[in-house]
Amino acid sequence: MASQIELDRYYEFVMKLTMESAKVIRDAFQGGKNIETKAGDWDLVTQYDRKVEEILIAGLAKEFPNHKFIGEETVSSNNFLPPLTDAPTWIIDPIDGTTNFVHSFPHTCISIALAINKQLELGIVYNPILEQMFTARRGRGAFLNGKPIVSSNVQELGSSLVCIEASYATIPEIRDVILGRLEAFVSIAHGIRTLGSAALTLCHVAMGAAEAYHTDNLMPWDVAAGVLIIREAGGVVIDTSGGEFNVMNPKVLAVGNHKLAQELVKLIKHADNKTQQKRLAAMQ
Repeated sequence: MASQIELDRYYEFVMKLTMESAKVIRDAFQGGKNIETKAGDWDLVTQYDRKVEEILIAGLAKEFPNHKFIGEETVSSNNFLPPLTDAPTWIIDPIDGTTNFVHSFPHTCISIALAINKQLELGIVYNPILEQMFTARRGRGAFLNGKPIVSSNVQELGSSLVCIEASYATIPEIRDVILGRLEAFVSIAHGIRTLGSAALTLCHVAMGAAEAYHTDNLMPWDVAAGVLIIREAGGVVIDTSGGEFNVMNPKVLAVGNHKLAQELVKLIKHADNKTQQKRLAAMQ
């Protein structure tokens, strides 16, 4: 187990590194970017994603040579997702919301989490364009620019602002599932939002600006920091099915409180049943 003194040191060092690497994003935000695709047309990467990740991993590896890393660009280039072990492991998304970044849409951020003994210990989500610094340490609460944040206690779906990542509907195999769930949310919720950055959307739930966020098609680096920030803000993160959340296979249902979380689990199951019935009918 890491001592509080060690955790303080990790936190202070990574905060400095975050601010340093954020300059890359800020300086490049309005300029031209070399763009490539990864998993599909909706999954973009720029030279800046790689540059930010290099700064973060090189800095952390030099300071903490025994630590491990799960970084988006490193995993993408190796085509291999390493397992999460008990060793101190930094889970890094250098630019979450790359499509937003490419379009100069200001919802883009750096997301960094540290897990020790497979438990999330610290989380940082920093939007250098809007200068929003979300932070959390296990057992110490969650903060936006140093001020405590608390998740929403709204318990009625009809009064809730719900965030969903609709862009995954571009993937043919899961389009009907995504649109079925979206239709279910639209017909009941107070409003629907799609921000294009999982890490920042999780932080919006943590600060009570939205009641819930749901998406199934993410990777550990998209969510690790935001999950800790929500939990430290008093919110709930569970698996879409209602079970325990697995950061290495994240099917995300992030909600301000337990009661609303259970309502959403029921709604998603109902929507998926309708989608399944439509699929069966189409086959007959």
